Amino acid sequence: MSTEKTTMVERHKKLERNVTLLGVGTLLAVVVGGIVEIAPLFWIDNTIEKVEGMRPYTPLELAGRDIYIREGCYVCHSQMIRPFRDEVERYGHYSLAAESMYDHPFQWGSKRTGPDLARVGGRYSDEWHVQHLKNPQSVVPQSVMPQYGFLAESKLKVANPSANLTALTRVGVPYTDDDIANASADLEAQANPDMDPGDLAARYPKVQIRDYDGNPKRVTEMDALVAYLQMLGTLVDVNSAAAQEELATEKGR
Repeated sequence: MSTEKTTMVERHKKLERNVTLLGVGTLLAVVVGGIVEIAPLFWIDNTIEKVEGMRPYTPLELAGRDIYIREGCYVCHSQMIRPFRDEVERYGHYSLAAESMYDHPFQWGSKRTGPDLARVGGRYSDEWHVQHLKNPQSVVPQSVMPQYGFLAESKLKVANPSANLTALTRVGVPYTDDDIANASADLEAQANPDMDPGDLAARYPKVQIRDYDGNPKRVTEMDALVAYLQMLGTLVDVNSAAAQEELATEKGR
């Protein structure tokens, strides 16, 4: 072994055997790494590239999302497709950061007892979703998912839709004053074909306005949850957005 290598080994042994010196070295490494990772965030306006088509949730979709969280759906279903061939072939285009920009909290998940739902919107009919939620085993015999038939019997009750939207604006979700003022009416109109939706479609592009649960006489929790599921992954042209994202990354290098 050369003299230079021997010297380096001896120095390394000294570092390993001296707890105080090793602790100081570790602290310095963490501090430097932290500064390198965190400091740039203070000089950029946004860490997420905005993509065309992304919008906040409608009041009905937001209510459905709250029910999704309340019932623990996130425990068994992730909403983030990783950029691996097996995931993309099974679930669709990998998830973009911008698709979760209005999620508080996000629903990426870390466990899949059931399939990923990031792009489930439009993949099945409303009737399929209703039947699947009422009796999962009737459409997927091997499913271990519990039954949620009670959602179709539960009238949707949201104490103050406008307050919900106002709260979200305080954390950066760009709801307008019109969105907030019309929140209660929007919530009912999206799932009630007998109501005039007004300019709902203009304020929420690609919104799906229809009865979801098969019972147009009232708006239920089933309506809200199916409305939420049916919009997942439908807002953004992912192929175009991914190309824009890659271009922005190249420019930033």
